[in-house]
Amino acid sequence: MKFLHISDLHIGKRVNEFSMIEDQAYILNQIQKIAEDSQADGILIAGDIYDKTVPSAEAVQLFDRFLTGLADQKKKIFAISGNHDSAERIAFGAHLMSRSDVYVSPVYDGSVSKITLEDCYGRLHIYLLPFLKPASVRHALEGKTDRELPESYQDAVQAAVERLHADPLERNILVAHQFVTGAGRCESEEVMVGGLDQVDAGLFDVFDYTALGHIHSPQSVGRETVRYCGTPLKYSFSEAKQQKSVTVVELKEKGQITIDTVPMTPLRDMREIRGTYLEVTARPFYEGTNTEDYIRVTLTDEEDVPDGMQKLRIIYPNLMRLEYDNSRTRQSREIEAVRDVERKSGAELFAEFYELQNNVPMSGVQAEYIRQLMEQVGDFKNGGIG
Repeated sequence: MKFLHISDLHIGKRVNEFSMIEDQAYILNQIQKIAEDSQADGILIAGDIYDKTVPSAEAVQLFDRFLTGLADQKKKIFAISGNHDSAERIAFGAHLMSRSDVYVSPVYDGSVSKITLEDCYGRLHIYLLPFLKPASVRHALEGKTDRELPESYQDAVQAAVERLHADPLERNILVAHQFVTGAGRCESEEVMVGGLDQVDAGLFDVFDYTALGHIHSPQSVGRETVRYCGTPLKYSFSEAKQQKSVTVVELKEKGQITIDTVPMTPLRDMREIRGTYLEVTARPFYEGTNTEDYIRVTLTDEEDVPDGMQKLRIIYPNLMRLEYDNSRTRQSREIEAVRDVERKSGAELFAEFYELQNNVPMSGVQAEYIRQLMEQVGDFKNGGIG
């Protein structure tokens, strides 16, 4: 059975005040074509369907057209809510839509939607786990378990996964929206200080494939079958060099899985250019490029160009950002870096140092330990321990 894995559509998103709705409509049409060409049986949508908990009418209409187009192709759809979504709004009409093979995660109440499909290799179970916070899991499980209620993201997701009682002898897919330890982040994602929102990839060992959302860069974490597909579009200049794609996963008999990617071409790319004003406005510099792309220009002139943004937009109409890299701005960045350090807590600075040394953020347990240690040190310095 073959599935397309997509996530983090962020329909309705604005980047540097530019609406992305036209670009999103273009890329969603492309995903529909990939679904048809690849003869996929279903689509796994791993959260952050919308960019806001209360999406615009335009965003809702676009997603409706996307779902309708896939349903017309007789594709099964499995979607969950992410941290940007309203779980209640995403779940609206779920029972009715399931009659058309559109399955949506309900608000977490201690149980999770499980859809069982069957092919020539036997049964395949798909579990839809919406984005979870420890507080929502504590609320859902209160009075339903004898175990201690979870306090961390790790404990919350572990408690939810254990309650699925997935059979390791059968084929299982999990669709989830969490931050797995070791995943590389981009500027366009929400970051929790100290990595308190991290969970370990080992929580998903019972699943043959874990379709993850939340991280915007395509990557596998821990093992190949625990995977982030990434966003279908670039939403920050930290993603400028990425090739966006759709992940295609095919499950045959138990243990036999193939994972592939299909690259996507956006309506407008997001890219960076650099040089003096005279260089970047010279015809040979931009001739042959798509000047309609979303652009960040870094000018190396020592003096600011008067009305530089307006002048550059004559050539690059979708110029998003104009920056300068010269002796003045480099000195300003050095001063701001010092101020930035002064504004951060000891725990935040230690978390940054840890990540720099180990190439992964601290786990939630580690971050909490450091926070408590810092508090004890503060008490000691103030005479509170003795």
